Amino acid sequence: MIDSLFMINETGDVFMEKHWKSVVSRNVCDYFFEAQNKAAAPEDVPPVISTPHFYLISVYKNRVFFVAAISQEVPPLFVIEFLHRIMDTFKEYFGGCNELEIKDNFVIVYELLEEMLDNGFPLATELNVLKEMIRPPSMLRSAVDSVTGGSHVSSTLPTGQLSNVPWRRVGVKYANNEVYFDLIEEVHCIVDKTGTTIFAEIQGSVEVCCKLSGMPDLTLSFVNPRILDDVSFHPCVRFRRWEAERVLSFVPPDGNFRLMSYHITAQNIVALPIYVKPSFSFKEGQSGRIELTVGPKQTMGHVVEDVVVEVIMPKAVQSLSMHLAGAGGPHTYDPVSKVLRWEVGKIQLHRPVATLSGSATMQTGSAAPDSNPTTTVQFNLPSVAVSGLKVNRLDLYGEKYKPFKGVKYITRAGKYQIRA
Repeated sequence: MIDSLFMINETGDVFMEKHWKSVVSRNVCDYFFEAQNKAAAPEDVPPVISTPHFYLISVYKNRVFFVAAISQEVPPLFVIEFLHRIMDTFKEYFGGCNELEIKDNFVIVYELLEEMLDNGFPLATELNVLKEMIRPPSMLRSAVDSVTGGSHVSSTLPTGQLSNVPWRRVGVKYANNEVYFDLIEEVHCIVDKTGTTIFAEIQGSVEVCCKLSGMPDLTLSFVNPRILDDVSFHPCVRFRRWEAERVLSFVPPDGNFRLMSYHITAQNIVALPIYVKPSFSFKEGQSGRIELTVGPKQTMGHVVEDVVVEVIMPKAVQSLSMHLAGAGGPHTYDPVSKVLRWEVGKIQLHRPVATLSGSATMQTGSAAPDSNPTTTVQFNLPSVAVSGLKVNRLDLYGEKYKPFKGVKYITRAGKYQIRA
């Protein structure tokens, strides 16, 4: 049961709040602000904070904290999943889920939250149902509503609420029947200064864009489903069929949805596409030396794209003087946030490695840092799932047409850290 929801930006302003039962004072957020000030980064804020009268459960995305106040004990993952569902709904309705988008559509935001929770309990969370209940915004509709005083809320009950398949609309028709599957994997790892992988895991998901007429019944199978350790499914998936045969059998919702999420922890399966060798040398009250080397590792013969390396320098570093050797894009250093950002760009298997090196100017009289900074990496590896998971086939039952089917694979960096 969720009592209240607060939306907080990075500067600590509560720019929107919603209460389902009694009004919870904003003062409860002081406990959250205290934890936020202690955290080194926004992502490091504890997801569950206990206060004398409430539990605060939060999720951070797009520079916005979604903080739910809970007066009774509930499973934290239940609340976290619901907060992610709210963010996915906002993204589908408004094209984004940042502070600006939420403020620009605050009326629809309140209407959505009112329908998604009933007295603090989740009620309607499927996009198919919500779009029938609350119409997505458009320029024409906004202009008409501003003149007539109308609202986005529909006057009729969604047809899906009355069927045995509540996540799918009744009577869906398309001129071209097609379904697309995106298999997206994020690599999370910690690598030490010698290049040894201390920790590695893959968090993946199967995102679906379904535009099929009628009431199709789909069966999706994988080449190697046994590598999946921990799997969670959309409610449409028949779980017993998966347990028995490792096959996904489901009647899909209409439109975009996440079919499944999975987790792979076997380090022998997790392949790291690129390597980074950082080298730091800081001396008390003197200049320091910095060197970053980036190169391909296990790319499966593909080009690694959008590679970005970031390092949060110690507070004593005033400025940097860096130069580039080999391939690689521009670099910037922000003396306020102390972030060195290097946009490496593309990394190919047979191209020379890129090296960024130079010196750091330290504050006069400053002590040498206790530890070297952590290097984080971002990248995209298209057309590859590093776990080796592959779709085998997709079969359709219950309808006579033959749909167009497509599968796309992509790997990207999650929390990809190199510690020197």
